[in-house]
Amino acid sequence: MQTHKETVRRIAMVGYEGAQALDVVGPMEVFATANLYKPAHIPRYELILASPIGGLINCSSAGGIRLGDAVALEALPEDIDTIIISGGSEGGLRNVIFETDLITWLTSRARSVRRLASVCTGAFVLAAGGFLDGKRATTHWNSVDLLKKLRPQIEVERDAIFVSEPPVYTSAGITAGVDLCLAFVEDDCGAQTALSVSRQLVLFMRRPGGQAQFNPGLATALTATPRLRNLLNEILADPTGDLTGPSLALRAGMTERTFSRSFRKETGTTPAQFVEDARIDRAKMLLETADWPLARIAERSGFGSLHALHRVFQKRLGITPGFYRDRFGMK
Repeated sequence: MQTHKETVRRIAMVGYEGAQALDVVGPMEVFATANLYKPAHIPRYELILASPIGGLINCSSAGGIRLGDAVALEALPEDIDTIIISGGSEGGLRNVIFETDLITWLTSRARSVRRLASVCTGAFVLAAGGFLDGKRATTHWNSVDLLKKLRPQIEVERDAIFVSEPPVYTSAGITAGVDLCLAFVEDDCGAQTALSVSRQLVLFMRRPGGQAQFNPGLATALTATPRLRNLLNEILADPTGDLTGPSLALRAGMTERTFSRSFRKETGTTPAQFVEDARIDRAKMLLETADWPLARIAERSGFGSLHALHRVFQKRLGITPGFYRDRFGMK
């Protein structure tokens, strides 16, 4: 006869004052829906909403959302399978890191759980506890620089939806926690269950961890001075052809040295990096919308060769162009 411990996987979703409501509710909904579709022999998920002191959780949302009946950390059962830390406001994060016993509690449980995960800025909690040192990790796109600055021991992945460094997992901003938890469901219950959950919740059949969080090129162009903005928009509109430093400097009417210095000052990146980002974005768009051969997509996105396209996708996204097309291309 199976015991209760053998028939459930307990998921502790940890919130706190100032937590982002969707960081909490989104992942919990994924696991709850998985219970409806999982094979009979697979343990069901038991979801536990937790917080440092239990009771009501006042979320960071402007609408005053409150989540109730949270279990205090000290009252949680021993046999927890997965712990997930939600993201939240700056003040909420600071308080939960420095004014509660959450870090101490996580340290006491880290070795006994199968997975320790974060959603969005919840990565700062894991970072504060040292759980991400020497590992790759990600967080909300607007917080990656701060995470790198505060904890240089972490290899921060700017463009990832989620990063797996078992037994530690981190996800990007807010809804990316859903993608991470869909990946957990796929690992636990199989691809068919994850697909059923995706359909029920009207989601992608999960985005791979390498898909970028947003288009950084557009944001860069908007913040540049008018003189440089025109050139940036031209690159974004057509990332093919000769976009080397000397060629771009000539188009901008500057010496190569002045152009390089001005470019970095205004955009925070190098011309070569911006061009590569623009070409990746164009390749993604073509992979999503066109049924062209990969070699043609490489040419039309400015990479010149299929080898170059594969190399950049593997280096920057951790996946192949073919895999990206399988996930996001028109069916």
